[in-house]
Amino acid sequence: MEKYSLLKLFKHAHKYHENWQRAWRNPTPKKVYDVVIVGGGGHGLATAYYLAKVHGITNVAVVEKGYLGGGNTARNTTIIRSNYLWDEASQLYEFALKLWEDLSQDLNFNVMFSQRGVLNLGHTLQDMRDIERRVNANRLNGIDGHVLSTAEVQDIVPLMNCSPDSRYPVLGASWQPRGGTARHDAVAWGYARGADALGVDLIQETEVTGIRRSNGEVVGVETTKGFIGARKVACVTAGNSGVMAAMAGLRLPIESRPLQALVSEPVKPCLDTVVMSNAVHGYISQSDKGDLVIGAGVDAYNGYGQRGSFHVIEHTVQAICELFPAFSRVRMNRQWGGIVDTCPDACPIVSKTSVKGLYFNCGWGTGGFKATPGSGYVFADTVANDRPHPMAEAFNIDRFSSGALIDEHGAAGVAH
Repeated sequence: MEKYSLLKLFKHAHKYHENWQRAWRNPTPKKVYDVVIVGGGGHGLATAYYLAKVHGITNVAVVEKGYLGGGNTARNTTIIRSNYLWDEASQLYEFALKLWEDLSQDLNFNVMFSQRGVLNLGHTLQDMRDIERRVNANRLNGIDGHVLSTAEVQDIVPLMNCSPDSRYPVLGASWQPRGGTARHDAVAWGYARGADALGVDLIQETEVTGIRRSNGEVVGVETTKGFIGARKVACVTAGNSGVMAAMAGLRLPIESRPLQALVSEPVKPCLDTVVMSNAVHGYISQSDKGDLVIGAGVDAYNGYGQRGSFHVIEHTVQAICELFPAFSRVRMNRQWGGIVDTCPDACPIVSKTSVKGLYFNCGWGTGGFKATPGSGYVFADTVANDRPHPMAEAFNIDRFSSGALIDEHGAAGVAH
């Protein structure tokens, strides 16, 4: 009887799924596009979507060497917040957060955005001074933020070890109630489906091997499927932006490093917010499936490997177990690494370049996922109008020669 039921289930599953419509087309590349976007992650797909929706530019191709959303978009811990220190960064991230709040409705696709709040812990008096400074700066910019005492932190997270005798005593925290998490693959799928519906070509399994120029102007990209002409080329290849820039004869002030994370076996709901600690380089949240999602800081070396170093994970797990002793009994299921490219001031590059028609969106470091909607929106505007969007103007590549840097190491000092 059981065997019959399983066979019947398989038969009906195949019968009813075989005629499902594709989520997006699988087109053959055209000879020429108005815009070719290199990189089919969240930022690249968002750029394509807003180019089509906001600016009416639909003759666009997104060229991805693997599958859509299979790069760093699938290799992060999905934390979303906007409580950065400096005006330029906080305004861009807050703009992104406001887009997140309506993104499921905009895309007609559930990205599972959960505003469960984000805690940034303070373990020393200097930590608390920095937290007070950042929260005050946030509030001046209209961004929600609160400074919490140890008792208030304990009320929000009863499981946390807030004893004064702990290795990492919790003196307080910053609290952004509107922060939270989203489902990373759903974000990529939502933007991909939306862009495809507006006429954008999504070209997968196609690696860009060169950027062709003529008289100082971009004319297209060389790919493993042949040359694709383009009036404009927008590169959004997190982790590999330096490699892409070299194809056009440019050198970017970025470094690429592995960033690690891990996930536990599912456990019953016990943590309903995001807990971050710059001091211990660890952060944790619980997914809707019950997994504990734990992230670390970047590895100390430059590279493109996606494994990372065991000692980084070991240190992070030790710190998390000090903060949450009960989690020492939970088994870890898997570990992964992504590649992040970071700028000297821990802020991104969203900019035109010295090559006419060539644009770069990169250097988001450990904060790329949370910026996805805002990044795509302002980059699409920059590409469409061939001038910086007002919110992207401060992130022009020229700041590294002018000295107008935006130092966000304090707010972006831990991967998140």
